[in-house]
Amino acid sequence: MQILVAADSFKDALTAPDVCAAIGRGLRAAGHEAVLFPLADGGEGTAAILSRHGGGTLEAVTVHDPLLRPITARYGRSADGQTAYIEMAAAAGLPLLTPAERDPLLTSTYGVGELILAARRAGARHILLAIGGSATNDAGLGMAAALGYRFYTADGGWVDQPIGQDLLRIEHIDDRFVALNPTEVTVEVLCDVTNPLRGPNGAAYQYAPQKGADGITVTALDAGLAHIGNLLERHFMISVQDVPGAGAAGGLGAGALAFLGGRLVPGAETILRHTGFAEAVARADLILTGEGRLDGQTLSGKLIHAVAKAAAGKPVIALCGSVDLLPEDYDRLGLLEAFSIAPGARSLTEALAATAENLERTAFSLGRLLGKE
Repeated sequence: MQILVAADSFKDALTAPDVCAAIGRGLRAAGHEAVLFPLADGGEGTAAILSRHGGGTLEAVTVHDPLLRPITARYGRSADGQTAYIEMAAAAGLPLLTPAERDPLLTSTYGVGELILAARRAGARHILLAIGGSATNDAGLGMAAALGYRFYTADGGWVDQPIGQDLLRIEHIDDRFVALNPTEVTVEVLCDVTNPLRGPNGAAYQYAPQKGADGITVTALDAGLAHIGNLLERHFMISVQDVPGAGAAGGLGAGALAFLGGRLVPGAETILRHTGFAEAVARADLILTGEGRLDGQTLSGKLIHAVAKAAAGKPVIALCGSVDLLPEDYDRLGLLEAFSIAPGARSLTEALAATAENLERTAFSLGRLLGKE
């Protein structure tokens, strides 16, 4: 029996390669060999995973973080150098800030634009932009400014590096100095949410609170996003506000459509395609997958659901930190079974520290159930 281990990271505990390695150790101890195939969901770690499967490299670049401080960030390059794998979280992600620093009025996607520009200057003609895990709510204006777009207020003032609180001030866009020609590079934006740019289901109301916004801030940001949405539609003559996914990453979805000429694509499915997952599945008899938490939200574009859909009818078993599914959810997700790796009551800190051990133990028990090779 060939077992394919295709798991995501366990957030705050293990990277995807480490998750797969722990499962592999447990299976080997039970007498089974496995093919390790670490995956990502479009958030942190996506660039490394895509580079790994594409035989490429990770490139280090000095950019600006969400508060416009210099940091070193990495993006991935394919083996032929034609494709760049960029995760916005590397330059504008929430984990880059302490809880006290989180404020979407003050954060910017400027560093994301710097990563895109670096990749293009290195020869990339195709960009996969993963936009999970953002700390921002600037509709991608910071990214655009790094690429050479200029933004002006009604009185002619230049907003050099826009942040969330600038949205309502900006009245004019100048694209005469843009360094990125959309006709020379294609951009696919990995996006698994369907939120519009503004309104009750938009970027501010749905996501800004987890980035540090209070109620007054949410209302101001939503008004700013609506204003910028109208400005983008007038300037670029395209519809962006109500496109599903426009509100992703604090409106970066809409910004990528307008400033990059990008296309929003399903994140998990696109990652599977670019990693060659279908070929790996064709050689497997059983697929083991996993992520930190498995619940009804997994049906909304999460990686486990995409893995099960791509399994071509082969059995899929999930190993997860916690499992909260109704009986009917198993068939809806396409799972044969799902196991929680938690051995019993313990604190979150203890559970996270023991993730590798618990994955290995659970995989060993599963391997015993499968019998000897």
